[in-house]
Amino acid sequence: MSEEISLLVERLNDASDDAQMAVFEEAVIELESSELAFLLESLPLPERLERWQQVPEEDRVDVLVAMRSEPRQTIFSTFDNEQLQALLSNLHAEDLIELAETLPDSVVDTALHSMDAMQRQHYQRSAQYDDYQIGRYVDHELIILPKTARVRDAMRLIKKSLPEYTDSLYLIQRNGDYAGTVAIQKIYSALPEQLLMELSTEDPFTIAADIHLSDASEKVEHSGLAALPVIDDNNKLSGRITLRQAIEITREDYESQLMATAGLNEDEDLFAPVFRSSKRRATWLGINLLTAFLASWAIGLFEATLQQIVALAVLMPIVASMGGIAGSQTLTLIIRGIALGQISKGNMSPLLIKEVSVGALNGVLWAIVIGVITSFWFESVSIGLVIAAAIVLNIVAAAFSGVLVPIVLDRFNIDPALSGSVILTTVTDVVGFVAFLGLGTLFLL
Repeated sequence: MSEEISLLVERLNDASDDAQMAVFEEAVIELESSELAFLLESLPLPERLERWQQVPEEDRVDVLVAMRSEPRQTIFSTFDNEQLQALLSNLHAEDLIELAETLPDSVVDTALHSMDAMQRQHYQRSAQYDDYQIGRYVDHELIILPKTARVRDAMRLIKKSLPEYTDSLYLIQRNGDYAGTVAIQKIYSALPEQLLMELSTEDPFTIAADIHLSDASEKVEHSGLAALPVIDDNNKLSGRITLRQAIEITREDYESQLMATAGLNEDEDLFAPVFRSSKRRATWLGINLLTAFLASWAIGLFEATLQQIVALAVLMPIVASMGGIAGSQTLTLIIRGIALGQISKGNMSPLLIKEVSVGALNGVLWAIVIGVITSFWFESVSIGLVIAAAIVLNIVAAAFSGVLVPIVLDRFNIDPALSGSVILTTVTDVVGFVAFLGLGTLFLL
């Protein structure tokens, strides 16, 4: 999809005003709502607002729901309350849940009042969960029957309407409690008078409504089913999570981690106003500045050494770079393990030993290579030995920190993807410079 959108953006940029309208009209016909949302997000703000006017009325809600919150807000900001209320009349609960964070409370209340009782009830149940819990984003398009229903009842509903990603229907008791899951495949081969309860799965896959989005998506992906039922604390059927939702959650989670490594939010607008973007990034730059001063302070401790042996100043970036790369490899591996729930107290020690061993092996290997090159370069075996020793120490320290830093941050409920790389870079810089310059002071002066 990204290549197709890139080509469309290029065509829109190269076309005249009239031609732009024709290109976008073609895109509206060919693209799904999520793709159209992505295309709008890829356009500079003035063009985005112009092209928005070409989105058909019946598609606008779906496009807005598919957009990230910040780009969506740029479009909402051009509407008055009357336009918003007209746009958001007769919304489904799932759509209002997605849009509510970027809407004024008065507009949300109006949208709620225009809903039917069932949709309003769905919204109120979903809204009680936090934005990281799956209960907030359940799909309410599912087939539900009482546990006393028979195969003929199910067949009647299936013929009438079969929602996307439906390979099962769900049974409830008279009081609304979840009673079981029945695979539709079993229904097709059963007798019309047979009770559905007799076909239900003995040990069905279910998801608790209060678990984390990423945990819920992982369960769906590993279930082999197109959707799983979501059950609240009172054993009531809240809705379901489909395989499509699970894939979207996984993609958004990956994007969130990727953006977090640079101190950004996954909802960041590509064409956000300059002042707002610079304000957000200034904080991150400030944190990096503090760590840079710390590394500079470490170098300053060895000012006399650097004045006498200029070669050390030339070689310092090699030590820091090797440690930084080795540490980032370990850090990435550990962050992935934390995200997938693969790391616990039981396997932390063996993991630490393994990563430090890998660091030591790579450290010795590349220390020999760099030491030999440096010895010939500066015609000094001593300098070669010093940088070789510093390389080994820094890569081992990087591997050690790459394991411990994200684990400790996670224990304190700090996102390791957000701040782990900053801390790790500081450690590898300081350890690398102190080790290299310290050894140089001891053995070369």
